[in-house]
Amino acid sequence: MFFKSKYCIALVALLCCLSVNAHEIYVSTSGNDLNSGTKDQPVATLATALRKVRNLRRLHKIAPNEPVEIILKAGVYQLYEPILIRSEDSGTPGSPTIIRSESESNAVLSSGVELSNWKPNTAQVPGIPESISRELWVTDMPKTGGRTLDFRQLWVDGEKAKRATNLGEEELDRILSVDNENEILWIPTPKWDFSNVEDLEFVIHQWWAIANLRVKSLEVKGDRTAVRFHQPESKIEFEHPWPAPFIDDKKEYNGNSAFYFMGAAELLDQPGEWYVDYKASKLYYYPKSKQQINSSKLVVPSLETLVEIKGNSSVKVSNVYFKNISFQHSTWMRPSEKGHVPLQAGWSLVDAYKLQQPGTEDKASLENQAWVERQPAAVEVSNAEDIKFERCEFKHMAATGLDYIVGVSNSKIIGNVFNDIGGTAIQAGFFGSPDFEAHLPYVPTDEREVVHHLDIENNYIEDATNEDWGCVGISIGVAHDINISHNEVFDVNYSGICVGWSWTKTISIAKNNRIYANRIHRFAKQMYDVGGIYTLSAQPNTVISENAIYDLEKAPYAHMPDHHQYIYFDEGSSYILAENNWTERDKFFSNSPGPGNEWKNNGPKVSKEIKKKAGLQPEFQNIKF
Repeated sequence: MFFKSKYCIALVALLCCLSVNAHEIYVSTSGNDLNSGTKDQPVATLATALRKVRNLRRLHKIAPNEPVEIILKAGVYQLYEPILIRSEDSGTPGSPTIIRSESESNAVLSSGVELSNWKPNTAQVPGIPESISRELWVTDMPKTGGRTLDFRQLWVDGEKAKRATNLGEEELDRILSVDNENEILWIPTPKWDFSNVEDLEFVIHQWWAIANLRVKSLEVKGDRTAVRFHQPESKIEFEHPWPAPFIDDKKEYNGNSAFYFMGAAELLDQPGEWYVDYKASKLYYYPKSKQQINSSKLVVPSLETLVEIKGNSSVKVSNVYFKNISFQHSTWMRPSEKGHVPLQAGWSLVDAYKLQQPGTEDKASLENQAWVERQPAAVEVSNAEDIKFERCEFKHMAATGLDYIVGVSNSKIIGNVFNDIGGTAIQAGFFGSPDFEAHLPYVPTDEREVVHHLDIENNYIEDATNEDWGCVGISIGVAHDINISHNEVFDVNYSGICVGWSWTKTISIAKNNRIYANRIHRFAKQMYDVGGIYTLSAQPNTVISENAIYDLEKAPYAHMPDHHQYIYFDEGSSYILAENNWTERDKFFSNSPGPGNEWKNNGPKVSKEIKKKAGLQPEFQNIKF
């Protein structure tokens, strides 16, 4: 009996050891989707690999404790539609589905379309001086699926080129006045005689946001010009009260709202800029001095979202992990199609107006109403649990990088790099919607839709918010038990880390959030009303501790350039503790906060050891290189 028991134990141990070997399916850019998926016979697409895993699980051919690895060989996998991961693609705690690169050379999932057939331009381009026309490269607008592809970004040899603009070439002009009734902005008459106003986009600095407005007409009246805009953004721009165009009537601040133009031929005057002639369906690029027409790689994005992990409230996606994957080249077309007038943190207003009689049931002093729309993310996660992104790269994104939207829990974002992000790098939680007013406290009847218990750790975020200046490094709306620790956020135009939404002291589902040991520096480059760490609304038992926050920039066009803080408790912030945070100066602020906040030992006298230990932990220091 002893020997039989001993044999059984040994057999079970052997089986357990064997079961830790993962079931592997290989993917290669040189593969074939008719192949079996072995290392020697890889499939060609991630979608096919997911289908194979789905069938294996359906037929119970995967052991309960056998991980499944979809292994992508090095290369660029061009996507023509988003990869969709459904509930049926779920793993289990003992048998997760792991999608990873074969080696440290990351496999790239990209919607980038490489442009070819560039030629030296020989024709005079309307609106562009002959001397510059002769320097341009030209190609036909690309097509995908038989249709001309529109886009707002162009990358040349991995660097984002500038769409034709006057931004960065001279000090920006300021608006002169606002005519809300007739929906007109009056500006100094531009020095350019724009030949095709329909190409023109007007970007205006508005307190803590910028708005993108498609120009409908310019009416010159001597040294003043009336600018009108297309709908729907025109109505929103002139009806929404916050953040509106700023007029410094009393000359007490830093001047009226600044603005710049982009998109028109006349603005193409600097190497590194590009312009689309939509009537001729031609793309022009003004090369930099060392760029060669035959060796440079020019790429435009074709998809707003690359990967969707999408379950439902009843059956969630679970136990899916991404490791060492690079996500690249996403677009965002709303500004070109509908304009973009944000409320805050990049959230597009779809309707907004001032209340003639202030006050709502939740807030007696509230004077405005706002309904918002989420920017698309390169990777979107909805109704899921135990989802992990580890040591991945998010690069060349037009809007948000990674977004945990609704019903996501017990998931991790660990050790990833976010670089060249047009909007927010990492976003999660509820922020209102087109059918839920943004200032209402969020207490859903169905708790399955709440985002909670996320770990956002050891991520390196650099050069986010580089198109929509009002976006954020890490942005958490209404959510609970979110751990944001040991991240480094560097080089952003607005706030580094924002937690909270709704502008209310009323208790919602937000609570137990932790912002610990992050390193935030070189922030507030362009915007006003900023915090290195910024909060809104009641969040019981939320703690902000041992962060290092420094290199607070002075925004050149903010109407109050000194209204920026290292830690900022904005409207309704309640029951939050800020303790032992190292900052280079004592600069903290509370604006209409609620009860229960505590400030303990923050500022330059805090131990330098806290500054030293903040940011990426030693085992993640190498990810930024």
